[in-house]
Amino acid sequence: MKRIGVAASKMAKGNLVLYNCYVVLISFLFSLFILIVAGSSVVLAIIILAYVANEIMGVELEKSWSSILSVCMVSLTVIIAVFNLFAISQNIKLPKNQD
Repeated sequence: MKRIGVAASKMAKGNLVLYNCYVVLISFLFSLFILIVAGSSVVLAIIILAYVANEIMGVELEKSWSSILSVCMVSLTVIIAVFNLFAISQNIKLPKNQD
């Protein structure tokens, strides 16, 4: 998470507003990448599980698998959002008063 601040400071070159914008942008893009990678693996795993379970049990359970998939994706989104907010809060810099 500290590397987000290092990369943002190299791109902003001393501009505090740009630094904060870059921190938000970098953390958002990284979270989006993680969400796509983890989400696709979760979807693939649930599809394989549903296929195997439907073949073994012999009963179509499409509605229950879709609700399981939606619960998994919502919880994954919430967890990634919390980590994203944590990374932003660690790297954001506020202007200092010159009083």
